[in-house]
Amino acid sequence: MISRPDPAAPDDLKARILIVDDDERNAFAATEALKVLGQELRVARSGPDALRLLLTEEFAVILLDLHMPGMDGYETARLIREHPRTRDTPIVFVTAVFRDEAHIFQAYQAGAVDVVFKPVDPFILRSKVSVLVDLYLKNLQIHRQAAEQTKLLTENAAIAEARLAAEMELRQTRERQDAILRSLPVVFTSRARQHPFPALFVSDSIAPLTGFEPSRFIEDPDIGLGRIHPGDVEAVAECLMKASETGAYACEYRWMCADGQYRTFLDQGVWVPGDAGGEGEIFGTLLDITDRRRLEEQLSHARKMEAVGQLTGGIAHDFNNLLTVVLGNADLLMRKAEAAPFRRHLEAIKLAADRGQTLTRQLLAFARRQALAPEAVDLNQLVSDFLPLVRQAVGDAVTVDWKRSPEPIFVMVDANQLENALLNLAVNARDAMEGSGRLGVQVAESGGEGVITVADTGSGMSPETRERLFEPFYTTKDVGRGSGLGLSQVYGFIQQSGGRVEIDSTPGEGSTFRLRLPLTDQRPAQVRPDAKGEEEAPRGTERLLIVEDDPSVLGVGFETLQGLGYRCEYAVDAQAALARLELDQDFDLVFSDVVMPGPINGIDLARKCRAAHPGLAVLLTSGYVGDAALQDVHEFDVLEKPYERSVLARRLRAVLDARPAPSPEDQPADARRAPR
Repeated sequence: MISRPDPAAPDDLKARILIVDDDERNAFAATEALKVLGQELRVARSGPDALRLLLTEEFAVILLDLHMPGMDGYETARLIREHPRTRDTPIVFVTAVFRDEAHIFQAYQAGAVDVVFKPVDPFILRSKVSVLVDLYLKNLQIHRQAAEQTKLLTENAAIAEARLAAEMELRQTRERQDAILRSLPVVFTSRARQHPFPALFVSDSIAPLTGFEPSRFIEDPDIGLGRIHPGDVEAVAECLMKASETGAYACEYRWMCADGQYRTFLDQGVWVPGDAGGEGEIFGTLLDITDRRRLEEQLSHARKMEAVGQLTGGIAHDFNNLLTVVLGNADLLMRKAEAAPFRRHLEAIKLAADRGQTLTRQLLAFARRQALAPEAVDLNQLVSDFLPLVRQAVGDAVTVDWKRSPEPIFVMVDANQLENALLNLAVNARDAMEGSGRLGVQVAESGGEGVITVADTGSGMSPETRERLFEPFYTTKDVGRGSGLGLSQVYGFIQQSGGRVEIDSTPGEGSTFRLRLPLTDQRPAQVRPDAKGEEEAPRGTERLLIVEDDPSVLGVGFETLQGLGYRCEYAVDAQAALARLELDQDFDLVFSDVVMPGPINGIDLARKCRAAHPGLAVLLTSGYVGDAALQDVHEFDVLEKPYERSVLARRLRAVLDARPAPSPEDQPADARRAPR
């Protein structure tokens, strides 16, 4: 009886049977005999053909003829067994020649599971092949069932894992939400509608916000309104009373927390009517907006200071031009006046102009719009060298304690402006101590910054005074004893230098100022030139082009430079200067104002001169360069207005002497000429 596939096996399970025989008749006979099994039959005419099929298809059994030309059955079987894909596929040898025991034994050694002799009995062949096909199909079915079970187990595990992950995520989300609600300064409340609007419910977040537990608000009906600032309580009560009429409310008020400090709350919500005509409840949220209000006040203050700064810059520019004319003419007249009375009058004019110059520099320092000349400075050395002037300024009744850092501390700063800042702090400390006391000055390094500490034993300051200390024109001194610009100058200068100012002060215990400046890797020059020397003004004979739009300033500068021996010509703006230089390239230096009318300012003019005339020196001057040019002005030598004759002469000579001598290749062909 021929074995059939298991009827429980799925219909889609089919087996492939490979018949390998070079004789077409034998292959046909085997095909006819096996057709009744209902499986897929494939025929190969040689060993190589069979191997090619086995590389791409899977077979349940291989019927392999032993005697074939080229590659015989033994060689084909050996190659089939060596390949991992086919090494377990059953091989049934079919032969009409090799019938002795030696060949049969060789066939089994080659990997055959059975041997069938030709002529083949169809019934025997079907029986043998059917058994092998049944084994293959059952094995295939077992593998498929195992795969299905594995798939189901994997899917179940994935579902269980996903469910567990979802539960964990939900739990984490709830915990995160709870943590957010606990950490945010937001309180959820429910109040009764009637005065004093006692709390019916308060969320736990009230505790870190006010210092009181939620139960305190439930147990004490008066605590809500009772701790509101007296100036706000009436408006809050009225706002809550109207909640049932308008359906919503919103109000701000100051509320005294458990630490005795007032904080500003934004209280807003809605009124929800009760069931069956009940009075309902007021549901709301409470938000701490203290920091927001403080930031808004700071922003408002910053905008006010910016507006004052812009006004200051404009005033300083025009005022410095006026002072340039006053100082310049006073200097010219002093050089001509021989009579002592006239010299005293001129010296008084010059002294007043100098005080006006100091005032404008303070204004620009406060506005952070001054043109600084930063250099590498050792704070120890600078403060130590400046202490004699500090001691002179505070007087003998004030003891100055000086403590330097054990190591040098280098910062990038305008040394002259830093000295002015120290002098301002020392004078303010002297006034706070009413002329006697102890002034401590210390240099140290802290947090990657160089720190200058100035501490006094004076009267100290109230919090209100500290808040306004750096405002321009704010002063606690009597009328005539201060302009109110000293500390604002210190603040503006330190801010512009990339640093910050810190203050500690308690009424009756004195004040401590800390000037904090970023450290630098650069090192100072060996000798810092003294800009205040009184040596004779150097002279020259070079040809200069003066560029100035203000006629009075132009006249003073022209006469001053001619008096120093220079050959001078002028232009009233940058465009006129460029046109003049295009026609006549025999100038040695351009002395130009920075702020001028027209599309080209002094800095643009200097850049065009440097590009087109490499041998031409440039010296810029300005009473105020403006925000747009404040950073770019450091590309060139700049002389601040107002300037004295000797200072102008030294700066001009230094710029002329430092210019590189242009090579003939750098000059236009028509400009190459013998030296004058």
